[in-house]
Amino acid sequence: MDNKFNEIRRKIRFLRAEMLSAGDNIRKQVNRDEDCSEAAAHLMAMRASMVGLIGERNRLGGEERLLNVDERLKLDVRAVSRKPAVGAAERLPAKWEKARGRRER
Repeated sequence: MDNKFNEIRRKIRFLRAEMLSAGDNIRKQVNRDEDCSEAAAHLMAMRASMVGLIGERNRLGGEERLLNVDERLKLDVRAVSRKPAVGAAERLPAKWEKARGRRER
């Protein structure tokens, strides 16, 4: 069961990457004012196979819950601050302080 589940997850990851690449190719063709109907049909076929894979994954018990906007905003996934921690400047080597324009102590 786990092998089948992992295989489906691997196929989904690969198909997502392939779909992103196909979408980029379609955008490039549109920007060059070329016909992209064949690439678009291929992308639609990939979407159909993605739906099948997701259905099979969900049938095996691997359903992922999609969060709504409020739930996503409430998640605490903020980027780490780029500000140095308090007292971090004192720990810098003297050569770095020279480069930052500070004099040695």
